[in-house]
Amino acid sequence: MKVITQELLDQVTAQAREGSRLRKNHNLHPTDAFCCHRLLNAMEPGSYIQPHRHLDPNKDESMVILRGRLGIVSFDEAGAVTGTHLLQAGDAVAVDIPHGEFHTVVSLEPGTVFFEAKAGPYLPLTAGEKAPWAPAEGDGSAGGYHASLMALFR
Repeated sequence: MKVITQELLDQVTAQAREGSRLRKNHNLHPTDAFCCHRLLNAMEPGSYIQPHRHLDPNKDESMVILRGRLGIVSFDEAGAVTGTHLLQAGDAVAVDIPHGEFHTVVSLEPGTVFFEAKAGPYLPLTAGEKAPWAPAEGDGSAGGYHASLMALFR
């Protein structure tokens, strides 16, 4: 049995803070080939995830906030924002994102950790799953774009 403790959340958060991407996954599933991926995702403010979608009809994605504040942004095919959702304890605490919907997440508070579940196996995103209208992670314009996403929650 695996127990998710505050100590484990602190460890994963420390690893996220030390990493160049400001996020760290802690897998609860045994292998990437496993059919259901269950993981802790520690994410610090400033970590940018390019908007994307999962085209596989089995890849709906669920996220449950464990601590901190997490902004969820959904987009239409052209990149216009179609919705924002704030996850935080004591309010909206979970979201279920259907396959095919463009989305991204932004950490709004240091120490943010969420539980994520989606179908495996892990496969890198294909070109058709990455939002063509958003900068790629590491692109010089990603910082400004990320700041505009964060501003949606101010």
